[in-house]
Amino acid sequence: MNNKKAVFFFCNSLDKDPVAKNVINCCEEVMDLKQTDIIVDDNFVLEFIDKNNNLFQFVKTENVISHDYKYYLPILNKYFKDFDFAGVVNWHEGENAPENILTAHTIGDVPTGEFGNSNPKYFRNLINAIEDIKNENSLDEFTTLTEATHWSGTTYGEVAKLITEYSVPMLDIEIGSNSNSNSFNNKTAIQVLSKSLIRVFDSDEPIKTLLCVGGVHFENSFSDIIKNGEYNISIGHVLPNQWIVSGMYDNEDGFEKLEKCVDSIDGEIDGIVFHDKLKGTYKEQCRKLGEKLKVPVFKHKILKNPKDLPIW
Repeated sequence: MNNKKAVFFFCNSLDKDPVAKNVINCCEEVMDLKQTDIIVDDNFVLEFIDKNNNLFQFVKTENVISHDYKYYLPILNKYFKDFDFAGVVNWHEGENAPENILTAHTIGDVPTGEFGNSNPKYFRNLINAIEDIKNENSLDEFTTLTEATHWSGTTYGEVAKLITEYSVPMLDIEIGSNSNSNSFNNKTAIQVLSKSLIRVFDSDEPIKTLLCVGGVHFENSFSDIIKNGEYNISIGHVLPNQWIVSGMYDNEDGFEKLEKCVDSIDGEIDGIVFHDKLKGTYKEQCRKLGEKLKVPVFKHKILKNPKDLPIW
């Protein structure tokens, strides 16, 4: 197995990000991080090499990188272009989001159809590392979840097309979601997230990859299938109902967006799963895509019985 390289980004200001600085501080406490000669935002990049000789670099930034992507994109491509994986550690906060969550999601702007590259194997490894370490530490009040594909850059005026200009598969990795900061400052949650980062390359076993369409922002059935230890199943992207509707995925342009989404996923997908409450026109687009790719298309309820999935 070839040695792999991962890079993680942490906004080093608690005023701008209530989670990342605490996580990188914890990483420095629990890992033997060495200083490199790379400097980003007046901070030396730190690194760790595991027993399998995989390299992990840790980058402190002045801002959350997606919030000023025009500035950070050249830095990403200068120093971290040949990496296998990138992670942005930050916080999750949402009006209807569940409390006390450890979560990760792929990068993309679903309405415009701009998707960052996704590596389902590393996505699964990370989610399962978080879940395992959470359970080892009896952090029972927290739930490990996957989240719908999105990119916070658009909220801060960044152009979604920029997502495609950094080719390394990237995830946002977060603690959330209540705004009173109880979850943000939970020391055990911070430790769990910190220790999980260097396990993103844990498994190199073959997996089955699904494209998930429809449902809500946090769709439990999608999270559960990744966390199911009996079956090596992961997810390429999650396109929630709200954004495929606003992105008009039921017309010809929408079909092209679906194709672009699939193209951004490392390896081939093995199936397309749509939420049962998805409107018929969007289900038909999924079936059309499945027919073109020669992969099965099925309802999300079947995920409860992975052995019955038509992907084996």
